[in-house]
Amino acid sequence: MDYSKTLNLPKTDFPMRGNLPQREPEMQKQWEEMDIYKKVQERTSGRPKYILHDGPPYANGDIHIGHALNKVLKDMIVRYKSMSGYDAPYVPGWDTHGLPIEHAIIKNEKIDRHKVGAAEFRERCTEYAYSYVDRQRQQFKRLGVRGDWENPYITLKPEYEARQIRVFGEMAKKGYIYKGLKAVYWSPSSETALAEAEIEYKDKRSASIYVKFNVIDGKGKLDSDAKVLIWTTTPWTIPANLAIAVNPELEYSLVKVNDEKLLMASGLIQSVSSTVGFDQFEVLQTFQGEELEGIVCKHPFYERNSTLLLGDHVTLDAGTGCVHTAPGHGEEDFNLGQKYGLPILCPVDDKGKFTKEAPGFEGVFYDDGNKLVTEKLKEVGALLHMNFISHQYPHDWRSKQPVIYRATEQWFASIDGFREDMLKAIKEVKWTPEWGEQRLHNMIADRNDWCISRQRVWGVPIPIFFCRDCNTEIINDETIDHIANLFREEGSQAWFTKDIAELMPEGTVCPKCGGHDFRKETDIMDVWFDSGSSHAAVLQERDALSWPADLYLEGSDQYRGWFNSSLSTSVAVFGQAPYRNVLSHGFVLDGEGRKMSKSLGNTVVPADVMKKLGADILRLWVASVDYTADVRISDKIMTQIAEVYRKIRNTFRFLLGNLDGFDLKERVAFEDLPELDQYVMIKLQRVLEKAHKGYDSFQFHTVFHAVHNFCTIDLSQFYLDVSKDRLYTEAPDSKARRAAQTVMYDVLVSLVKIMTPILPHTADEVWQYVPGVDTVSVQMTDMPSANQNLLNVELEEKWDQLLVVRDEVLKALEEARKEKVIGQSLAASLELYPTEETVKLLEKFDNLKEIFIVSQVAVKQGDAPADALAFEHVAVKVSPATGEKCERCWIVTPEVGVAPEHPTICPRCASVVVNL
Repeated sequence: MDYSKTLNLPKTDFPMRGNLPQREPEMQKQWEEMDIYKKVQERTSGRPKYILHDGPPYANGDIHIGHALNKVLKDMIVRYKSMSGYDAPYVPGWDTHGLPIEHAIIKNEKIDRHKVGAAEFRERCTEYAYSYVDRQRQQFKRLGVRGDWENPYITLKPEYEARQIRVFGEMAKKGYIYKGLKAVYWSPSSETALAEAEIEYKDKRSASIYVKFNVIDGKGKLDSDAKVLIWTTTPWTIPANLAIAVNPELEYSLVKVNDEKLLMASGLIQSVSSTVGFDQFEVLQTFQGEELEGIVCKHPFYERNSTLLLGDHVTLDAGTGCVHTAPGHGEEDFNLGQKYGLPILCPVDDKGKFTKEAPGFEGVFYDDGNKLVTEKLKEVGALLHMNFISHQYPHDWRSKQPVIYRATEQWFASIDGFREDMLKAIKEVKWTPEWGEQRLHNMIADRNDWCISRQRVWGVPIPIFFCRDCNTEIINDETIDHIANLFREEGSQAWFTKDIAELMPEGTVCPKCGGHDFRKETDIMDVWFDSGSSHAAVLQERDALSWPADLYLEGSDQYRGWFNSSLSTSVAVFGQAPYRNVLSHGFVLDGEGRKMSKSLGNTVVPADVMKKLGADILRLWVASVDYTADVRISDKIMTQIAEVYRKIRNTFRFLLGNLDGFDLKERVAFEDLPELDQYVMIKLQRVLEKAHKGYDSFQFHTVFHAVHNFCTIDLSQFYLDVSKDRLYTEAPDSKARRAAQTVMYDVLVSLVKIMTPILPHTADEVWQYVPGVDTVSVQMTDMPSANQNLLNVELEEKWDQLLVVRDEVLKALEEARKEKVIGQSLAASLELYPTEETVKLLEKFDNLKEIFIVSQVAVKQGDAPADALAFEHVAVKVSPATGEKCERCWIVTPEVGVAPEHPTICPRCASVVVNL
């Protein structure tokens, strides 16, 4: 008789190989056809809301690995919440205004934006933005991200722009918006002012020069042959010099070097000497800084004075302690100039070229001016020393080119007007990681007023008018309401296509002079004002959403970006933060911890990973890392993740195969399960506890490790291996087999649901094979919770202890295999010599053969023989089992053939076969 036909071998159509690159798109197509997002939202309607507000990626270029990390994290949270008692809609968004798109249009279409009309240029920007919205949308969907993809929010849409105008109007109404002349970051490459959030620091090689300013009026303190020594790394700003700053609290010395008398801070004499190369010097006089106020020097090459002023910003960190001051080119310089009533000289235009206010350099680009100015200083004998240094210098984060400080008239949001309210709001938010609170607090506490105007055309215009007769600003409830309504109908393009009369409410007159002739502001808003208004333009505009958001989740760079600008507009207008929780993640580095760059050739493209391995494996990587810090990715790392995936998938496959023919009506009650099965059910509850805790605290690596360890250690290496005997050899309807199937069913369903947020494609694929399932998708189910009634600490501890002993026994069996004592473990007979404590443990079990997967076990007393392997809890002697091998179950026993009609199998198998 062929006894293999009487075995209950696993049967399943669930494929062993995931083949995810091909299978996932097919599944995503099914999701679209059934409109899975809508179905989930209908199912969860009426539950408490959980709103994760999407920080909008910029619609320019394909998504990178950082996008994938961010979007998958969001998707895992939303999926978990929708399966855990919440209505969790997800509305994705895009940021679409700003310089990158302008640059792309200019570069790709060879357009001179100054020659093309603003309206036409903006139309091309719109088309470009929408093309990348569509492109990125498909790439995000390929990641398996579920959301309202047909109705995203886009910052260029009319309804969004209209609400942004109202946010601006409310801030202006409260007095937070003003126009002022200040020294701000200016990008010559982009021809616009920038905010701090748009600045990044990179190394730059700069000239380091020491310059002598001749004293012409020493105020009785310095002789006319004395010179004040300054140091600067921006020679190009010397034409704008109007003063020299000294610290009133520092001591200064007049130092004789060769035939010259140089004034510098006493604390920097040695440093200057070392750098410049003084062989020897003599201190002639010392002064307190405050004594030097008002001393007049002559500009090195212009016929104007440079007066010594007192400034607390002067330090001994570097230089000479005498700070070259150009109010038009530095924030501290500007403030000091305002204090002393100096003019604001800024002889550099929008493109970074010198104007006629810098005679001798007119038309020269500022950076080229460094060399020319230095040569001029050398020519007039004012240059004492020059070398070059590399230092961190501000750059435009879009064009990657250096920026300058330039005094211009700009629109600002007065942070001082609501700074304390923001600091208070920060305390009311939960931050993950916790250091995020302090980081944003420090940024807000030290933040200057927000420069919100940009000298470009691709963006939302600043909705302010001016009277042509008296230049009075016109902005009030009526103008804001009129523009907002107009933009809601036609979008901000109306600002560039309509006459001024159509943009203003009918009958508007100047409140100051009664004039009727107006002009409109030509600046647009900072794009951070665009995205920073999203909490109002999205959460307060859509019925399915609610304000404030439960969660903002973005990269750690957004503390100075979206987290910051959103907080600013929200507190200014509504008096509270737009979010209850903020979660930030780090950056993605390569396998060696290096920043990714095309020049290094170490970039990882999500599309390439998905084409090779599939989205679920990329998502599993996201779940595996501690994303709150910088994370790494490489081929080696992804290969390891793929192995984990295979282990989880094979676990699903084994469970499905052994549930063939299982009917839920045949479940065995927990109290009737053998202890082994109860133990595994208890372990399952522990996994559920860890999973919920991990998801709730956004520690997805906790879920990853809990499930991986459970599949590998508790199931594959123990329970599934131990249970094969009764699954395969017992009668199909035996209680022992049904008990194992009951456990396997609960384990399978629980694991599939737990892993749905992380592996949605695989989970839905498995779901189609689960017996008794009538729900079209596992996404339409709820997360299982740990059943506390099943927990039995005493039983759990007893079995935990036994598994420690089992590990030692398995080591002995492995050694016996190496020594050719046995082949398979079922060919073994064990003699166990336990410690006194272990004896008591083993006496509690009557199924040691099953647990150790051997044919014979004898627990002995006394000393172990010399050929036994000794471990901490037990000594083990492995011998070949006595008897014959049962052809059906492979157990070795002297009882094979006891049943005459079945001479090659054991009595247990014979009794099963007889009843088949």
